[in-house]
Amino acid sequence: MNIVLLGPPGAGKGTQAQRLGRALQLQHLSSGDVLRAERASGTELGRQVAAIMDAGALVPDPVIVEVMLARVLSLPEEFKGVLLDGFPRTLGQARSLDEALEKAGRKIDGVVLLKVPDEVIVERISGRLSCPQCGAIYHEKVQPPRVAGKCDRDGAALVHRPDDRPEVVRERLAAYHQQTAPLADYYRGRGVLAEVPGDQPIEKVEEQLLAIGQSIIKKASS
Repeated sequence: MNIVLLGPPGAGKGTQAQRLGRALQLQHLSSGDVLRAERASGTELGRQVAAIMDAGALVPDPVIVEVMLARVLSLPEEFKGVLLDGFPRTLGQARSLDEALEKAGRKIDGVVLLKVPDEVIVERISGRLSCPQCGAIYHEKVQPPRVAGKCDRDGAALVHRPDDRPEVVRERLAAYHQQTAPLADYYRGRGVLAEVPGDQPIEKVEEQLLAIGQSIIKKASS
């Protein structure tokens, strides 16, 4: 079982993917988490990734495909499948993923697109706080921590990431519309795309995603 969760940066993919993954027993694979781990590694590739992310650009296809495909094709036994969050981001990545899955006798069973207006995205991300220790995400207005400036999980001081500045967010959105948005048509043409408005309350989005996820699993099992 392989499901892809699409949407612009700040659409809520990470939050919803974690919840959906637990509910459906799918391994949540976030390209953002993978890239941040690589960035923190201090390697030459990590420094390259850091420079790209700080500039608001997308990581080149060969880099992210190599990292993510290795995870997709090595699924731990305790999971029923994979929930991809933030990958694929380009048509090239999507085609490479399809080719690799086909060779392994697998496929993308469903794709869900979270749709959120650009200005809502800018407001969301510019107020976002993250924990440098565990990666937990908060928001100054919508989802604040219990103690201001402190992570609920480990008490670490929360930070604004360099790529969360409004001007960088707009650059990321421009890149998204140019490189990632066309994936909707690609997957729609393959008959696996569903859409959910991502500017609804978190619980409402979760409810709709769960219903779609269960429908994908039922269809794949029939």
